[in-house]
Amino acid sequence: QRQLVESGGGSVQAGGSLRLACRTSGCSFRGNNMGWFRQAPGKERELVAALYGIKGETYYSPPVRGRFAISRDNVNDTLYIQMNELRPEGTAVYYCAAGGQYFNMDRPVRYEPNYWGQGTQVTVSS
Repeated sequence: QRQLVESGGGSVQAGGSLRLACRTSGCSFRGNNMGWFRQAPGKERELVAALYGIKGETYYSPPVRGRFAISRDNVNDTLYIQMNELRPEGTAVYYCAAGGQYFNMDRPVRYEPNYWGQGTQVTVSS
């Protein structure tokens, strides 16, 4: 059974950093699309960052571009997102996602994963 388990969430002051990790188990997602979503209170879930395609290209949503970095450790089957210069509007539950389809030509781009983690809370205080 494929599972995704996030860790690394917590509370931080604005301007601080956090690194989230997503450990996969059950089957390797090497070569698969993977990404991070977030859902703030009262808002829809949104794509934050993705690794997609054979070459492992990256996508970042405009609000996080230049501050967040997504990466993957294929040896340990773990997906990461390094989040720097966090802002209060970044307060949300962050979800790891894997598999599925990435629609690079759509505007905005879309990612429809097959697997989801349980989510980890990130709270940024001003």
